[in-house]
Amino acid sequence: MKLILFEDAVAFRDRTQAYLLCYPAEHNLLLGIQSALVRVPEAFPTLPDLFLVESAGAVQAVGIRTPPHNVVLSKVQDLGALDIIADYFQQAATALSGINSFVGEAQAFSQTWESRTGQSSTLKMHLRIHQLTQVRSPASAQGYLRVATRRDRKQLLQWSEAFSWETFGELEADIERILDLQLKRQDLYVWCDRKIVSMVAGRLSQPGGGRIGPVYTPPEFRRRGYATACVTAVSQLLLDRGAQRCCLFTDIANPTSNHIYQTIGYEPVCDWYDYRFA
Repeated sequence: MKLILFEDAVAFRDRTQAYLLCYPAEHNLLLGIQSALVRVPEAFPTLPDLFLVESAGAVQAVGIRTPPHNVVLSKVQDLGALDIIADYFQQAATALSGINSFVGEAQAFSQTWESRTGQSSTLKMHLRIHQLTQVRSPASAQGYLRVATRRDRKQLLQWSEAFSWETFGELEADIERILDLQLKRQDLYVWCDRKIVSMVAGRLSQPGGGRIGPVYTPPEFRRRGYATACVTAVSQLLLDRGAQRCCLFTDIANPTSNHIYQTIGYEPVCDWYDYRFA
């Protein structure tokens, strides 16, 4: 087996997309990043690590790291590929912050990394990937959906920061830059009931697929159906634009959101681990 690095996003997409599309819902995050690298390269000010591990011409694993974020790793055919990936990142110029992947792959890589480096790993989040192919019921909350605009920016920045603290316990890097790109690409939507009360990002992010998230409603507007209505409307919008499926991540520690999304039509696909390295 050998690790192959790519400096060109188009070449990386062309070589790895068929493998990722064998499991399109499971690989929705990787496919979304892959698509963004080609469509909006300005979203990535630092050159990402784009790589695959192959054996006799067959793909064994695909990964992306956009510093300072974790490595995002695909399904791995041969776990021996993890040693090769660990070798590469041990020699990399920047520290490795963690691994995001399927449960088995994430656990195995974390153990490999700990044994090689002595760094401890902590399970930061246990997530679940969901997929929707048909909306079960229309939005029912009072109000309407619209595309977010620059006039909403101040409020949406506050909400984005609140979402980051509430979800991750920290302020994620590049929140303002990401928000500005979402507004520019019209990937961000708000639910309005006299004023904006909820937001959701949604985009066509892969051949035949769309991605939903993040979703945020401030505490004072919760339990009124706004988030459900917002996600329902954006999911239907993406299906109407040609998506065969919409995917999103949920935190399994939040049973409310898991139940809400399933009432819309989202079905669990698999679990996903976010490990952070000390």
